[in-house]
Amino acid sequence: MTQPQVTQPQVSVLMTVYNSARYLAEAVESILNQSFGDFEFLILDDGSQDRSAAILQAYAAQDSRIHLTLRENRGITKSLNELIAQARGELVARMDADDIALPERFARQVAFLQAHPKVVCVGGALDWIDARSQLIGHCPMPQTDAELQRHMLTGVSLLHHPTAMLRRDALLQVGGYDETMLTSSDLDLWLRLGEVGQLANLSDTVLQYRLHSDSITQAKQSRQAADALAACQRAWQRRGIQGEFQRPPADHLKQHQFWLRCGWNGFLAGERDVARRCGLRAIATAPLNLEAWKLLACAVVKPIPMQA
Repeated sequence: MTQPQVTQPQVSVLMTVYNSARYLAEAVESILNQSFGDFEFLILDDGSQDRSAAILQAYAAQDSRIHLTLRENRGITKSLNELIAQARGELVARMDADDIALPERFARQVAFLQAHPKVVCVGGALDWIDARSQLIGHCPMPQTDAELQRHMLTGVSLLHHPTAMLRRDALLQVGGYDETMLTSSDLDLWLRLGEVGQLANLSDTVLQYRLHSDSITQAKQSRQAADALAACQRAWQRRGIQGEFQRPPADHLKQHQFWLRCGWNGFLAGERDVARRCGLRAIATAPLNLEAWKLLACAVVKPIPMQA
């Protein structure tokens, strides 16, 4: 009896999950509702202690593209390497369990990689959202390989992990994720991939990136900086260059200037609610700062500027 031929998907989507029940349904559905449907959705629950596993099992029972692994906690880099070993697609897309992929993300990234054979990894612009999925601000990204690599060699990763789509052969060529890198494994991977091909970002917004209070702790931020420095030092040595580490703090939620920038950008774009929310956040981070109060006042009472 002839066995039916198993069709190889063009894209393998990798998502690790750990205690993400609050946001998980939005993340999963944003992948299942992509306009580009030729993908397998590889999900690994890394020992969650909340309702994540039950939520994932319900989705897996409804959609055959989902391939679910449940096991004890081993950490994100080990989990990602396990998913890479399962992947069958020519391309590999990353996704986080608390973000939202826009419907055209895969279609745009697949088309870009088909048109640019030298590019081994492409990300894209993103919108920041809060815990309630409300817009905070827009985050454009550098698009060229030269600019991306220049930033990354200083420790600043401007290719956000959950926006990335990679060529699987390049990913395997560089050995996947370094499991000793507990927090900056993405930067380390981009630097190694940048030595076998080009990196890029789309100008299009491909993802809503969630910022919430448990995203980054002080201890995690310190570990991120240490791992990022180690990744850069290895890259400098491999490339035979003398680099300079310039990584800034990464916790946007505690940065006064971040809220001011997002708020004024929102106001100038005619998004009064964004400006108001950011003004309130700016005041919370620096209650005596007059610029924050000015932003809030403009958001509440001043007419929105006319767009040219």
